[in-house]
Amino acid sequence: MFRFLIGNEEWILRFSPNIELDPEIKQAIFSSLIQLGKTFVQSSHGDSFSIIDEQIGMIIFTLEKIPSLILTVSHVIPKERWYTQCNLSIKPYQP
Repeated sequence: MFRFLIGNEEWILRFSPNIELDPEIKQAIFSSLIQLGKTFVQSSHGDSFSIIDEQIGMIIFTLEKIPSLILTVSHVIPKERWYTQCNLSIKPYQP
């Protein structure tokens, strides 16, 4: 868990108990979030967003504003498990 300030608001970054991440991966996710800055602050309670990191994969966040300002990393999806649907077929994601 990380605590940090955006403006004068204290936020908590936590990680869902159903995912296991090394401490250095958690630190990298936190650093990415800090780079994002105030962008997600305008979102509503219950909204989700993602950050795509070349090494980690797609990081899914859920935002809570009640009772505290909390961001939860709910999923980390490695690139090899991304898929694209085009018409009626689903294929592995190709950047």
